[in-house]
Amino acid sequence: MSFNADSDLEVKVRKSTERISENMHIVANEPSLAFYRLQEHVRKALNPMVDRRVDVNKLHTELQGRCYDIEYAVGALKSMGKAEESFKNIQENLKNAIFLKQQLKYEESRRKKADSSSVYKRLSAHITLDLPELPELSDVVRETANRVESIMSKATHSSNS
Repeated sequence: MSFNADSDLEVKVRKSTERISENMHIVANEPSLAFYRLQEHVRKALNPMVDRRVDVNKLHTELQGRCYDIEYAVGALKSMGKAEESFKNIQENLKNAIFLKQQLKYEESRRKKADSSSVYKRLSAHITLDLPELPELSDVVRETANRVESIMSKATHSSNS
């Protein structure tokens, strides 16, 4: 029985030592296997990740440029709202110019009807008239008449010189 017990004990000891040796081998090689797997993963994933980062940075730069463009456009639109007064002044000046043009056409048609041979008659059309105070005439009409008369007198003076 002692021979049988020794062989059983020997088999059990051998199995136990093999398992311990196998486990020691696995434990000893496990970190290097993990590092190998990590290295393999990094090697496969790093290039696409770097490419994505470059793309994201390029898109970020383009987005910033477009944001600056939008801010500039918004500022331009806001400043256009401030130009309303200038447009109103332009509109008033255009109305005055049309009125002056009508006045000039009227004066020109009057001159054609009058005798054009007399210098005195041509110049008398440009002489300033003192108009009586008429409530029907607005200040704009009087101002326009004054402008027409000053233009005509300047034209007369320039033609004489």
